[in-house]
Amino acid sequence: MKFYKIFHVIGIAVLLFSTACSDDLTKDGPIRGKDLANDCLFRTLGPLIVGTEMEFVYAMAIPRDKGKIVSASVEVTIAGAEGTYMEHRSAYTSATGQDAWVTIGNPCVTTGGKTEVTFTRDTCAAALRYYYQIPPEAKGKQVKFTFTAKASTGESLSYPMGAYNISNMDMKLRLDVSDGENCYISIADMAVYNASEAASNGSKIDLVYLYRIMNVVEGTATQNAFGHAFVAPACDAQFRPDVTLPSGVSNNTLIRKVYALRDRHLADFQYGVYVDDIDFPAIKFENMPNYAIRMANEYGMWVETQDRKYRAYIYINSINNSAGSAVISMKRYAMN
Repeated sequence: MKFYKIFHVIGIAVLLFSTACSDDLTKDGPIRGKDLANDCLFRTLGPLIVGTEMEFVYAMAIPRDKGKIVSASVEVTIAGAEGTYMEHRSAYTSATGQDAWVTIGNPCVTTGGKTEVTFTRDTCAAALRYYYQIPPEAKGKQVKFTFTAKASTGESLSYPMGAYNISNMDMKLRLDVSDGENCYISIADMAVYNASEAASNGSKIDLVYLYRIMNVVEGTATQNAFGHAFVAPACDAQFRPDVTLPSGVSNNTLIRKVYALRDRHLADFQYGVYVDDIDFPAIKFENMPNYAIRMANEYGMWVETQDRKYRAYIYINSINNSAGSAVISMKRYAMN
């Protein structure tokens, strides 16, 4: 799904030079120099989390009778992780709404926080995509970007972007859990363990996954279809029937069950809602149980660990009744 349509290569010059020239160089539109002009779009939606990608489109143009563009670069205050690059092909949206590409230079070269494309084609207008892979070093910090175009006339023009706040959350996608096997979930490690591994990490085990077809008493009512469940090790034994906990596994984790919070990151970019940093401290856990039964596809859980160090949002990507298994994804936030 595309959130923006970007510049047609021929139309870039029109876009960058169509409004009256101004001495005020702002980020509200194109920045113009003597002959060069440039502009930049930030295309990423939602919170910016370590391990995810930030996408920009950098457009630049110079009148054809004035010269040509010889290079484009971007410098960032915190070097990107592996996979950070700038396209050496200019992109535009075709008449059918698809991306179309024109090669204008050599593949980019990245040194430290700077990525550069040297043009090899006689070019007066281009729109280059830049993909920044957010590194662990940027967690909880701000990153700034400076895009720069250089022309054959010797003119150089830059466009600043940011600062962008990088989330304090951590995220782990598509963890497999299975009843009686890999069923012990650690929020601290954002991992799933079997019984032997859980015994070696007892203090870190926050949830047990299980699948049962049975009735269960909640309060004064008898409910059916226990189904897929995520329970704290310390929950009442009726909510973990036939589960023998490994030695040292005893945490009392609070759980707030959610029916329709489909986080876009965790749900493979299917929906338009994001769980963000500000959401975790706002969740109330008073009088919440330490179990969640009858879980289904696309249900979720807010979870608070016993030591109150972490809160997490866990999303159910899929369940498998015949195998007694599920796939989960989570966002985790360290509480201060």
